[in-house]
Amino acid sequence: MVEPRTPAARPLDEPSAARLPPGTPGREAALAAHRTALAAGSAGYLDPTTGLFVLTAAAHLARGWCCGRGCRHCPFTD
Repeated sequence: MVEPRTPAARPLDEPSAARLPPGTPGREAALAAHRTALAAGSAGYLDPTTGLFVLTAAAHLARGWCCGRGCRHCPFTD
């Protein structure tokens, strides 16, 4: 069973430093794509480097719990 967690105290457009640390190749492009998806109300975006679909922090927050899979924009992790 997944336990509910409180969202981290950071804006939704800022990922956890543990999940997308500064200096990560493609970080700025990923953050720009995430911000665009957030502004559009999209559930996610295609990662500019890998082409994989990545859920936004808002989509995770709407789900209401952390799945524990290490998602890039999980709003429930610091």
